[in-house]
Amino acid sequence: MIVVMEPGATDEQVQATVQRVESLGLKANVIVGTERTVVAAIGNKREHFKESLESGEGVSAVVPIVAPYKMASREVREEPTKIRVRDFVAGGGEVGFIAGPCSVESESQLLETARAVKAAGATGLRGGAFKPRTSPYSFQGLKEDGLKLLAAARDETNLAVVTEVMGTSDVDLVAKYADVLQVGARNMQNYRLLEAVGAAGKPVLLKRGPSATMDEFLLAAEYILNEGNDQVMLCERGIRTFEGHTRFTLPLASVTYLHRKTHLPVIIDPSHGTGHTYMVPDMAVAAVAAGADGLIVEVHPDPSSAMSDGYQSLTFEDFGKTMRRCHAVLEAIRSVDA
Repeated sequence: MIVVMEPGATDEQVQATVQRVESLGLKANVIVGTERTVVAAIGNKREHFKESLESGEGVSAVVPIVAPYKMASREVREEPTKIRVRDFVAGGGEVGFIAGPCSVESESQLLETARAVKAAGATGLRGGAFKPRTSPYSFQGLKEDGLKLLAAARDETNLAVVTEVMGTSDVDLVAKYADVLQVGARNMQNYRLLEAVGAAGKPVLLKRGPSATMDEFLLAAEYILNEGNDQVMLCERGIRTFEGHTRFTLPLASVTYLHRKTHLPVIIDPSHGTGHTYMVPDMAVAAVAAGADGLIVEVHPDPSSAMSDGYQSLTFEDFGKTMRRCHAVLEAIRSVDA
């Protein structure tokens, strides 16, 4: 349930409500909005708490949360969450662009890419230091050396570093270097990892599992939010279907659906969502037109020689063209909405 505070409720009244919620054996999370403050009372108990909480000073109403995901629901927070890391901003009308190679391969490869995507308008740098690969014989990443290269590229460009963390034992190490912790599709339901990245206190990019329902996706986000970390971005990266013309099927309807159900920003990954370079630009532009809060795109200096996912990576030239198209669509939409 959520305890809606009256406009102008004092900090003392909010804290008194928090103490009352916790005394009832529930977990309290305070969400401060521009128009109202609410205290989310989270727990499995279903005793008659509503009447007890409604009597508190400064309380306007106590409302049950219908959705199975509590903290992620728009029932708790109507205003969209905006995530800001360095120059990267996503949510609340802002669109963030993350770009970079699938894998960090070398200093020259990463710095060259970081400079190019920055010049084209990206505000985030993606790059895998730890790589989850289907085959144990495939390139597994440079690990901490890769993280150091990402940090060096950030120091030069001020791009926010987004990189994947694969296990709970790696969280502290990755958080030492990264600005945003990415949880990959394979780990969407690795609940101990979700709790660990939530507790790390860094923004999290959570990718949807290829066979996950929307409720499962949002409940995975709930694990992170339940640790007190409200800086979560949901990434639609495509799902498995019977189709074979793409690597996955990229459902852009997810953007509209998620915006209706949750306040969290929605990021689209057209690279994994299609698996083919020639499809990525059009799907990136379509995602922006659909209202996505950001894109994460694979870019490489020479995709044909990439150590992973070169077949879905853009060249610098193609990424620049894609960004120009995306910004043209954004400007057109904003002019209509103005």
